[in-house]
Amino acid sequence: MQFFDLKKQHQNLKLEIDAAISRVLESGVFIGGPEVEDFEKEAADFFGVKHAIGLNSGTDALVLSLRALGIGAGDEVIVPALTYFATAEAVAAVGATPVFCDIDSATLNIDTKEIERKINSKTKAIIPVHFYGRAADMAAIVKIAKGYDLFVVEDAAQAAGAQCGGKFCGTIGDVGCFSLFPTKNLGAFGDGGFVLTDRVDLAQRIRLLRAHGAKPEDKYNHLVLGMNSRLDAIQAATVRVKLRHLDEFNQKRIANAARYNKNLEGAGDIVLPGIGGDLSCIFHQYTIRTGRRDELAKFLKENRIPTMVYYPVALHLQPGFAYLGYKIGDFPEAERAVREILSLPIYPELLLSDQDEIVRAVRGFWNK
Repeated sequence: MQFFDLKKQHQNLKLEIDAAISRVLESGVFIGGPEVEDFEKEAADFFGVKHAIGLNSGTDALVLSLRALGIGAGDEVIVPALTYFATAEAVAAVGATPVFCDIDSATLNIDTKEIERKINSKTKAIIPVHFYGRAADMAAIVKIAKGYDLFVVEDAAQAAGAQCGGKFCGTIGDVGCFSLFPTKNLGAFGDGGFVLTDRVDLAQRIRLLRAHGAKPEDKYNHLVLGMNSRLDAIQAATVRVKLRHLDEFNQKRIANAARYNKNLEGAGDIVLPGIGGDLSCIFHQYTIRTGRRDELAKFLKENRIPTMVYYPVALHLQPGFAYLGYKIGDFPEAERAVREILSLPIYPELLLSDQDEIVRAVRGFWNK
């Protein structure tokens, strides 16, 4: 059993993907070009926005979005204390300062009640993360941002297809940032990313920045200092296929999560993730919480059940952010979460027999 089996997904889509890749190879256009343009059009249509821009990674999506908004040295950006390193790393990469905010214990997303306490004259933006595929409380976040004239940059790397208040995550703030890393709900065959926005000024700026500050029709006239963050055509072709199946993939993940919840209810001190509601979750990860996390993970490993901890160290305690001066105890909910969270396999192709084996093993830990 594997934590995530990419081979199964490829086998199911092999004919479609082989045809898409063959189309790229026969075209001879491997960077940008019609395949990327068609992906951008289809992504914009799927998510219901005016602009989608393909990029080299989800990290670049964050960096270029911040740069397009004019955020840099001397500015502060509020980010949750529990997320992947890249969220705050992108802030530091543009010269700004990441300001951490504790999380809500129930959703593991940024605690909206804490955000206003972090705002000062240097604050320029909030980056809500739709963690594990669960929508952050965007209504509250947008209200705060409007009140203080702040930008909202959604980190939707784990939430392609999740919704909040009837709108897709990544379409509610000024710009939404997505990763196409292979294990994401919408994943390519390598690194990739994209941004969504309704703002034409941001779209134009990001398109410039991704190609060394030049327009495609005048590629040796560099209008601004940019970088190389172009999406390659094979990744775009692959994701065009998978985008057509995204709803199906997410519904399978939700069904797997519901089955886990039904069969794990009452097992030990486990806290199960919520399903449904206004802040929907498309379960990029299915993550339980238990005070005996390390013992349970060890027991499951001994029984050949794969698990993962996303993520074992809160951002304010990462060595890379030591220069910010945070200390243990500054964000108690994030620090408690990293001691308790444990993710179980949830991918769409997970066999019911494998899921039953996982459930038996988890329950067996408390019955042993």
